[in-house]
Amino acid sequence: MSLCFSLNVSTLNSPKYHSHKAHFSSQFINQIQVNSLSHSLPSFTLNSSLPFKFSVKRINPIRASTATSVEATQFSFRNKNPKDINIAVVGSTGYIGKFVVKELINRGFNVIAVAREKSGIKGKNSKEETLNQLQGANVCFSDVTKLETLEKSLNGFGVSVDVVVSCLASRTGGVKDSWKIDYEATKNSLVAGKKNGAKHFVLLSAICVQKPLLEFQRAKLKFEAELIREAEMDSGFTYSIVRPTAFFKSLGGQVELVKDGKPYVMFGDGNLCACKPISEEDLASFIADCVLSEDKINQILPIGGPGKALTPLEQGEILFRLLGKKPNFLKVPIGIMDFAIGVLDFLVKIFPSMEDAAEFGKIGRYYAAESMLVLDPDTGEYSAERTPSYGEDTLEEFFEKVLREGMAGQELGEQAIF
Repeated sequence: MSLCFSLNVSTLNSPKYHSHKAHFSSQFINQIQVNSLSHSLPSFTLNSSLPFKFSVKRINPIRASTATSVEATQFSFRNKNPKDINIAVVGSTGYIGKFVVKELINRGFNVIAVAREKSGIKGKNSKEETLNQLQGANVCFSDVTKLETLEKSLNGFGVSVDVVVSCLASRTGGVKDSWKIDYEATKNSLVAGKKNGAKHFVLLSAICVQKPLLEFQRAKLKFEAELIREAEMDSGFTYSIVRPTAFFKSLGGQVELVKDGKPYVMFGDGNLCACKPISEEDLASFIADCVLSEDKINQILPIGGPGKALTPLEQGEILFRLLGKKPNFLKVPIGIMDFAIGVLDFLVKIFPSMEDAAEFGKIGRYYAAESMLVLDPDTGEYSAERTPSYGEDTLEEFFEKVLREGMAGQELGEQAIF
């Protein structure tokens, strides 16, 4: 079932795809810290006989494209004014997705926000809460995992789609969930978008796919390859693949613990995994740039935040300085995680149902050891110099905010592994 909400009835009837880093490790770290110290309508044609009630007072009207049919949109949508460009956003209620929707609306685009009927962490948000969260967008309740449903939902608006922006990501990183969301659902968004006229696809991917050792990375790469191939076969279709580094929230799991006097936990010597973290607002702005910027057409775009790359050791030093405390680090051998993964891999052979648990262990190990920077193809090493910077928000400013206000709104939710 798909439910689409838009204010302008006459318009409806007009012609017509980030950092799991602390997701494992910050939760795992929390346990270490505690232990060491104590001892995350069908798109519908209005029918007065339907007994359905809904609120539309927050929703802006979607404008029909200048073209009267999908076939007539062969000219570049980039020649239009933002108010005449229709952008479908899938994954619109996710951590980054909701900021992308807000940024696109602020830039004057017409946004079709595709959302689940039960959105948010563990599906806790109702339709009314989702409408509140996505104010200014034309909200479409649909199911991205079902192609036919998604196609009908988009088609039901009666207007062509110019651009699809995918912010979809597996909720857990589990094996089946990764292929269901990072590949299949994202591909459904491409197929449904193109059938409704989309000429450009902006994909939120992840920088870690450069060294694919995990299922969600392989799933993302498979879709990336098919997206690139689609553009090669269709000269009128383009893409932008955005590969961000670590998100701020993935590095904030220890702030309140350190504030309470606990040590800052690092794996190895604290220099194993560097990154140029980027805020959700800055990343949303970069993604929005990809809609019209011709220099981002048919490009894979790694992107980090401003400033130098930071190791966990340097992140901890920033935090202690802000707190005015003497640095107190707890260094955990990476071999502990290797041992746990070995045990889980053995148990999976006996109990196949533990497949995801083993995968979660590998995710944690990956982000505890691998840098979130561009991998230099010449040296095989991660390169801070090759990792582009964007935006203004810094990790230090984020830490300051968390120290004042806590981690509200930055919960790991279903992506928290332990």
